[in-house]
Amino acid sequence: MVQTMKNQWRQFLDSQPLGRTDSPGPETTCAVMALSQFGLIRATGEDADKFLQGQFTNDLREVDENRFQMNSYCTPKGRMLANFLVLRHAEGLLLQMPLETHELLMKQLPKFILMSKVRIEDATDNLVCMGVAGPAAESLMGRHIKALPDEPGTLVREGGVTLMRMPGEMPRFELLGDVDAVIEWWKALSSEATVAASDYWSLLDIRAGIPTIYRSTSETFIPQMTNMQLIDGVSFIKGCYTGQEVVARMRYLGKLKRRMYLASADTKSCPKPGDELFSDASSSGQWTGKVVDAQPSPNGGCELLSVLEITAFEQDNVHLESPSGPKLQFEPLPYAFEQE
Repeated sequence: MVQTMKNQWRQFLDSQPLGRTDSPGPETTCAVMALSQFGLIRATGEDADKFLQGQFTNDLREVDENRFQMNSYCTPKGRMLANFLVLRHAEGLLLQMPLETHELLMKQLPKFILMSKVRIEDATDNLVCMGVAGPAAESLMGRHIKALPDEPGTLVREGGVTLMRMPGEMPRFELLGDVDAVIEWWKALSSEATVAASDYWSLLDIRAGIPTIYRSTSETFIPQMTNMQLIDGVSFIKGCYTGQEVVARMRYLGKLKRRMYLASADTKSCPKPGDELFSDASSSGQWTGKVVDAQPSPNGGCELLSVLEITAFEQDNVHLESPSGPKLQFEPLPYAFEQE
């Protein structure tokens, strides 16, 4: 049954028009895309909440039937192994993350269950998801559902589908559910929208200032370096969790030397997550900056999120590939940094 469901989604998508290889331009009023780049983990059992509360950076008590959250899982040294969305689904908690870190967490989380009444299982084959985004997304979807979630981080459920409103200046929704229900949504929306490649979803995450941890950047960043505290991905009052001492010390006793910034660059090939950035402003003798994520821009070049030394950002002389490579042009994030 599980394999049939997975194949049904793939076969349906294969029968549809191919997604664009580039990102929809400003003339696109609404785009739909399959989000097959994500893996899902389900945690169930009477101790599931308590167990995960002691592992993750955010407060799971704030996740309810109407609200999901960004969260992350750190090493004891406070470095993020992965970050992900968390929502309640089918009497348990569902985690969504890139497939490459999904594999990592599927191996890591069960190691610490011990005597807890928790079951960790791979739910990737049981559910499918798609994205809808664009200036007309809200009005288009509003013709097919009674009420849309009214603010980022909220969700509604209808007809076997969970519909989540995502952060960002552009209206954007994720639909997650049983394959038959999501296929019906795809049929209804794609007739009036552009079918886009899944990379477009990653580009919208970049523009929204939402970091994604990949295998190549796992164990690289403390949450605050990627602005996780600014997108409600960290709780400083929830109590203990793996890596909490380091994360809390950075907030209360330390001084943040690196932050995540939004930028663009005039380059024919986008850098990859984890690629180093270069500047003569480095003050630590360590890396100046690293790429968090990057995608081709419909305007040419690429758009990216990068973690940089604050001094390098302030001197505005950061380059890709080499000290003389393409220069980063910084753009404003859709949220503000904390006042120090």
